[in-house]
Order: sequence, then C-alpha cells, then structure tokens
Amino acid sequence: MRLIRDFSLPALVAGFVTVLVGFSSSAVVVFQGARAVGATPEQIASWMWALGLGMGLTCIGLSLRHRMPVVTAWSTPGAAMLISGAAGLPYEQAIGAFVVSAVLIAVAGFSGLFERLIGRIPAAIGSGMLAGVLLRFGMEAFAAMQRQFGLALAMFAAYLLMRRLSPRYSVVVTLGLGIAIAGAMDLLRLEGVALALAEPVWTTPAFSWSALVGIAIPLFVVTMASQNVPGATVLRASGYWPPISPIIGWIGAVNVVLAPFGAFALNLAAITAAICTGREAHEDPARRYVAGVAAGVFYCLVGLFGATVAALFAAFPNELVLVIAGLALLGTIGNGLAAALADESQREPAIITFLVTASGLTLFGIGPAFWGLVAGGLALFVLRPRG
Repeated sequence: MRLIRDFSLPALVAGFVTVLVGFSSSAVVVFQGARAVGATPEQIASWMWALGLGMGLTCIGLSLRHRMPVVTAWSTPGAAMLISGAAGLPYEQAIGAFVVSAVLIAVAGFSGLFERLIGRIPAAIGSGMLAGVLLRFGMEAFAAMQRQFGLALAMFAAYLLMRRLSPRYSVVVTLGLGIAIAGAMDLLRLEGVALALAEPVWTTPAFSWSALVGIAIPLFVVTMASQNVPGATVLRASGYWPPISPIIGWIGAVNVVLAPFGAFALNLAAITAAICTGREAHEDPARRYVAGVAAGVFYCLVGLFGATVAALFAAFPNELVLVIAGLALLGTIGNGLAAALADESQREPAIITFLVTASGLTLFGIGPAFWGLVAGGLALFVLRPRG
C-alpha cells in the first residue's frame, strides 16, 4: 500500500503539530461561540465530536484522493462571528443556519465559482499573503523566550543542531525535547486528563429569516473569505495545484451532514496547513500528503475523545506550542517571501499584501488574509505598466 510505503515519522509529527496548534490556538473561541448560541455542555461536547470527525474525515479522504496535504479546519472567524452575532436566536435556528451555510459552501465549490475566483490571484500576491499569515507565528516562537527562556532557548538550539545534522528530524527531536523539558519543569498540566468518549447529540434544524440573515449568510461569507480563499492560496503557494472546486464542494457536503450535531463551519486550513505543506513534513513534496492523513487521524481522535483530547492539548504549556509552531513554519515563511519578491514587476504589490496581512487588519468581521489579497490586488492593478 502506497500510504505505508510513503509513511515517515516527520510527516506523523507534522500532522500532530498541525492539530496541536489548531486546537490550542482557537478551541476557546469555538467553546465561546457554542455558548453564545445557547448550547448545553452535552451539545458542546457534540460540537467537538462533529467538528473533529468532519475535519478528520476530510483531511484523510482528500489527502489520499489527491496525494497532497489537504488540511481542513473549523472556521475560527466564523466562531468569533457567532459570539457577537447569534445572541437571542433559538439553538435549533442556529443549527438550521449552519446547514444553510454549509449548503452554500458546497454549491460554491461544485459549481466552480470559487475556483474561478482563486485562479485570478497572481502567485506573488498569494505568496505575500502566505508569508504575512505565518509571520506572527515565526515571531512568537522567539517572543516566547521572554516567558520561558530556558524551554524556548533549548528547543531553538535543538532545532538548529538537528537542521545541521539531520534536517528531516529537526521538528521531531525539538518537539520531544520540549515535552521532556516541560515535564521536568513541572509545566505539563496532566491532572485534568481522563479517558472519556464524546457522545453526539442530534438537533433537528429549524429555519427562519432572522437566522438566515444573522448567522447563515455572514458565516458563509466569513468562512469563504477568511478561510477558504487563504487556504486555497496556501496550497498553491506551496506548489500544490489540486482541483479546488470539488475539494470545497466535498468539505461543504460533509459539513451539511454534520451540522445538526454542531459542525458550524468546516473549511480549508491556512496557517496549520502550511505545517503539512512545508519541508518539515518531508523533503519530498510528493510524500507530504501523509502529514495531511496523519492530521486527519489526530482530528478523528479529537472528535471521538473530545473532552480527553481537549484536556491533553491544554496540558502543553503555551510557550511550547508557540515555539514548535514557529520553528516548523520557518521554511514556509522563507519560501513565501522568496516567491513574493522574485518578480520585480510585482514586488511592491506583494510587499503591500504581506504587510496588510501581517498587520492583523480585520474589517466587517473578515480577517487580514482577505484584506491583504484585496490591497495587493488593488496595488497590482494601479501599478501595472501602461499598455
């Protein structure tokens, strides 16, 4: 079987780091979004079950189908939108809005509209956006030294040493050393970890105009603009050109099935995807799809053992997560900057894209990756040579 032949420890670790970073950086937002729509503790556990299985199955299926590291995620901007925009609506109507949003995503994918939009983004602009999205993670890897100097410095030293001796295992060794040091420093919070299966809770969707206008349409727009556009751009900037239309379509279709259980929005990953598409997953780009499959397996575990895995990921100190994420993304940040600056005629628009994206600008509930693309595209249009 090709998957077994292509398997590697770095790809497995890349998948784990992807899930660790994705979960630890945004799970709190998802929990707050669930509470904002009136979900009970049992329903919140069902959200984690549905989201974990949805992300896991799409990661595994799409990565195996296209032999590329196709990584999916929940919509963190979408969850943030729920916190501020869904108050007062009955829970059943919120679930109905999730179904409608997922249907719209599936239609946008299968119809080909989304891929035609993505195809108009120049490579330099896309690469500038990718570098801007990831810059914060690279900087926070070193900012973590202010809080846990010994842990962060030891991990950085191990990474440099392994990059010299055995680049393929640099992230593997760095993560292992970080966990060992955190344990020795009594930074691992394992007291809350207990084995428990999550139980799905079905909610029959209800539909209303207020939920359509207040949740479904904004959730669709935010997810497509802030998540799927950057996610597709990250894949292409990393050298992968999958058929985006069916990928978005199938993600939406899976979302439709799982929405009654609490899967509010599934989409292509952007930041965490770069961990699986970069050199740290494997030196051979054709074998990095294993990292996407590994991420899917870990996401399925998140879904099946929602409360247990939540406590396990929360046990890692935040500084460890920041350092391992930043170091794992160094190569991708460098490649993004190199590609953004390669074409002199597009260099200034690419820099504008990079700066706007890295600034964290958020307008109308839509994140900086989208506005970086807009600013870069506008600059490219204005500055292009006459004639």
